Amino acid sequence: MKQEMRIVKYDPELKVEAYHFQGIMQKFPNHFHEYYVIGFIEKGQRFLSCKNKEYTIEPGDLLIFNPRDNHICEQIDGKTLDYRCINIQPEIMSKAVLEIKGEEYLPYFTSQVVFHSELVTILRELHQMLMEEEKDFRKEELFFFLLAQLIEEYTDQAATTATAEQSAEARAICEFLEKHYMETITLADLGNLTGLSKYYLLRSFTKQKGISPYSYLETIRIDKAKKMLERGMLPIDVALQTGFTDQSHFSNFFKKFIGLTPKQYMSIFKDSQS
Repeated sequence: MKQEMRIVKYDPELKVEAYHFQGIMQKFPNHFHEYYVIGFIEKGQRFLSCKNKEYTIEPGDLLIFNPRDNHICEQIDGKTLDYRCINIQPEIMSKAVLEIKGEEYLPYFTSQVVFHSELVTILRELHQMLMEEEKDFRKEELFFFLLAQLIEEYTDQAATTATAEQSAEARAICEFLEKHYMETITLADLGNLTGLSKYYLLRSFTKQKGISPYSYLETIRIDKAKKMLERGMLPIDVALQTGFTDQSHFSNFFKKFIGLTPKQYMSIFKDSQS
């Protein structure tokens, strides 16, 4: 079996992350990101569930996730996965859109999977330049060409400000979890907050958000942890400030979601700042 490889680079010029995974078998649980993800599979077949839709994805398929698009991903052919993606923070995306469209807004991509997309060729070249830390402005050129094409073909501008219909109870739960993520939270706490029974609360929230309350909390904790690691905070301190019982629990949990250990993730930003 090919040796597993996980490489992540941060580009200080474009201010994006580039992930390159080879030979992995990892299943990623139901989660979302606070940023855009644009990626493609190079090798292997994968089952993807995104926003309650199911896909079988394979080499040449383009993946586009908006911030907070919940998704699950796992191998289905018993073989390893080779995968490349770039991650774009919302503030970087809005500035790019201003360059491209002349107005600043956050695009909403309506297609999460584009089968056998020709844009994979552009993304592959851009990704390779990010991996090799190229300085040539061809990198920025590709970045704008890719985003312009994606926005033109796969966004609905009317949906950029539209929010998914959700109840006041679901909004209250989200706000509570985002404010108290570092604390020990119980289902009873959420029930008292909303006045709903535990099971109805679970069923209603999961149906509306596509992710359970606890998985939502997990994702919030991981996102907060990433930001702390990017600032150079030690993993043991991050663990304590994001609601984990110890560093070991945090490290295992972080790798399950991100595919890297906290130390590996932190080193990306150390390298880019040195």
